[in-house]
Amino acid sequence: MQNKTRLELADYEAENLARLQKMFSRKWEFIFMQAEAQAKVDKKRDKLERKVLDSQERAFWDVHRPVPGCVNTTEMDIKKACRMNKPFKSAKHFQSAVGGGRISPSVSEAELNSPQDSIKVEIKSLKHRLDRRNVKISKVADVYISFFEQYQEYDAFLVTPEPSNPWISDSVDFWDLEKQTKDIPARRVRRWAFSLKELLRDPAGREQFFKFLEKEFSAENLKFWDAVQELKQVHSKDIPLKVQEIWNEYLAPDANCPINIDSKSYEITKKNMETPDRWTFEEAAAHLYQLMKSDSYSRYLRSEMYKEYLNGMKKKTSVKGIRSVISFSAKKEQTANS
Repeated sequence: MQNKTRLELADYEAENLARLQKMFSRKWEFIFMQAEAQAKVDKKRDKLERKVLDSQERAFWDVHRPVPGCVNTTEMDIKKACRMNKPFKSAKHFQSAVGGGRISPSVSEAELNSPQDSIKVEIKSLKHRLDRRNVKISKVADVYISFFEQYQEYDAFLVTPEPSNPWISDSVDFWDLEKQTKDIPARRVRRWAFSLKELLRDPAGREQFFKFLEKEFSAENLKFWDAVQELKQVHSKDIPLKVQEIWNEYLAPDANCPINIDSKSYEITKKNMETPDRWTFEEAAAHLYQLMKSDSYSRYLRSEMYKEYLNGMKKKTSVKGIRSVISFSAKKEQTANS
């Protein structure tokens, strides 16, 4: 590309270079570095070797030069060319086609001469793709299905609850029953195994989990987490006093009920004490919650305490069912005799 007489680019060479720079603007620095490195390597070669390489390069471009009418990727963006050369995009597309030439190697002469037949073939191919059921169920859908199957038993609109559906009967007996800590149905105890959140949301589950933690000498973790949740609901004027109470109770050097957290959470909490607010202990509470979730909660589900409690509730439920059947049959006999 270099003019040997003036040691500079000719006008047409400069225009071509500018067009290439614009086309490969994102990669031009990389291209320039490669060309510079190649030039340095060429200088080290002898004259005979440079002539051989130059003749090989000329022969390569003579063989692989694009067919007239096809896209030259050094002069036109290949993505833009593919968009432009889609067959039968518009009537203007056919008018601009050069007779005897080919706009793209993928478009045949028959397709240019009979566009209607080609369009019919394309429509048939697209319909065939629509009929094929090759849609894969994503992982999100699988998780949603498993979640639905898990909670299906507890949906009042799918499974009729006892004593009645509060959304239909306007009776709160069902919700009052859910708050009880005695005579808990087995279906409610099974729900504790879904997650730690479900366990702590149930008053009876929280009570049982606290007893388990007391046996393992780690009940202070749940106490601290409860205190942090209460802190988020106190009045704004009482926040500094409540924060100091929690600090003195669980995190101070002479705390009455010290908790065990990592140094990072402790330093963050200590820094937050300078400006106390509702989220002063958020880092420490999150650390302890994760610790209970990964360690204490999994051991509780494997413990004999949870298994015995679950089996005991199942037995009570089955006894209640038998009693209800007996009472119903007795009433039926009385009405028949009368």
